[in-house]
Amino acid sequence: MVTLVGNAATQVEWRDSATGGAARFRLAVTARRFDREKQTWVDGATSFYTVWAARALGKNLTGSVAIGEPVLVHGRLKVRDEERQDGSRRLSADVDAVAIGHDISRGTSAFRRVFKGEATPAERAERAERAERIERIERANGAEQGVIQRQVSGGGDPARSVNGGAAVVWEVPATVPDSIPATVPDVTPDASPDAASIGGWTAALGDRRGSSEG
Repeated sequence: MVTLVGNAATQVEWRDSATGGAARFRLAVTARRFDREKQTWVDGATSFYTVWAARALGKNLTGSVAIGEPVLVHGRLKVRDEERQDGSRRLSADVDAVAIGHDISRGTSAFRRVFKGEATPAERAERAERAERIERIERANGAEQGVIQRQVSGGGDPARSVNGGAAVVWEVPATVPDSIPATVPDVTPDASPDAASIGGWTAALGDRRGSSEG
């Protein structure tokens, strides 16, 4: 078992598998040494490790560590010696992590417990992304529907509609009475018609209707 202190060099990636899935990221570990000539600490060579975290540790890791953050990794070290197609050999180091945390000697960190059945950070991020994608689709559909309605309604004018792509103005004919009385009593704004005038006007209308029907 080894304990490594370094910085996350890549974003955490989650991979589903038949065994439950795992997360991985690259860890950069830079050795520090004291330079006696300069009387100061300087950076040495940087080594890179591929860190693997399975099951619950991996799911929590996806929402906890970002690129550049200082972390501590405790796990089993595996060194692989591979031969490339050109004949050269390549050494790679993997760590099957048992525990991962922030290096709080370089900053602060807040712990949040995940209870059984609660969505993990990776699942919450996936749900948020899905909801945002659905919202964008609904907004696009709503804008398209609004354009169609404005085209059908003729730009908001209730007297216009679309007929085969061309705007048509519907004209309503005015209602014309069948008959008009020959004389209209003279009524001024300063005086109201008396009963005799109204009676004479009614009689005149009755005579015109009778003659027209005859």
